[in-house]
Amino acid sequence: MKTQEGETFSFSKLEPKVRLLEFMYIDCPDLCPNTTFQMQNIRDQLVKKNIFGSKVEFLTITFNPEKDSAEKIDAYANTFEVNKTDGWEILRGSPEDTKKLTDQFDFLFRDSGTGEFVHTTATYLLDVENRVVKVFGMGEFDFDKEAVYKAILKEVD
Repeated sequence: MKTQEGETFSFSKLEPKVRLLEFMYIDCPDLCPNTTFQMQNIRDQLVKKNIFGSKVEFLTITFNPEKDSAEKIDAYANTFEVNKTDGWEILRGSPEDTKKLTDQFDFLFRDSGTGEFVHTTATYLLDVENRVVKVFGMGEFDFDKEAVYKAILKEVD
């Protein structure tokens, strides 16, 4: 996969850190941008605790790489200030590599025929060994920002 800066990203070479992983697509009308916005707020809290980037990272991965171009990803990253600090990557891979990754998380998605996707509404908390330790919802009502923040802190300690 490639980062929003165009650098190669390898899951096999990750340092041990707690990670919050979100799958999304840029043209999503509600759940995806709302979840990313809430992650932005959590990131800001973790920065204040001096653990974001060093002990905690966020990964946002598009599951629509054919339409989510590098330019669209760059605009999305700017909207949510992803590059404000180190420790948050937006990733884009080939459709085949993306499908392999979403399958590992049992994350399902399909085009509804309108250009909008029907997709699993899950965000994943990974421990330092990249094992899923908790699954949260997505969107305004199902992504509990406080619960996610507390779960991240519990994994860091």
